[in-house]
Amino acid sequence: MASSSITFSCLFLSLLSLSTALSSPLDLDLASGDVHDLLPRYGFPKGLLPDNVKSYTLSDGGDFTVDFNTPCYVDFPGQTVFYDKKIAGKLSYGSVKDVEGIKAKELFIWASITAMKSDPSSASIVFSVGFVSKSLPASMFVNVPSCSKKLSLEA
Repeated sequence: MASSSITFSCLFLSLLSLSTALSSPLDLDLASGDVHDLLPRYGFPKGLLPDNVKSYTLSDGGDFTVDFNTPCYVDFPGQTVFYDKKIAGKLSYGSVKDVEGIKAKELFIWASITAMKSDPSSASIVFSVGFVSKSLPASMFVNVPSCSKKLSLEA
């Protein structure tokens, strides 16, 4: 009798653990291993981050970090972006706030991106640098871009 009680208890705990794991979307996202597949679930295109992601974390509250293999530059059409070796922020559906580690080149000035917002009505991504913002077509970020360790002089 004691043996069947212990077996039932172990089975119950195993099912409870499995049920808890399956009910948490963040656990499933982290298990997928690719942050690019996570972005569309939050309303952003996959190509918002370059291809050299080493790892990432995402808390239940939306705080995230993305670690890259190296810092790098990405040349989007008409826009050069720098990604530090580690970026961080707070992610919610359609919004990234408190961004750290991403800079965009505008004319001759490098400006830190502080927030991003997905705007489905205009099919664009709005990037904020403090109180100033710039809207770019979401189609620019459909494909995951390649990372370059050097700044292109053409951008």
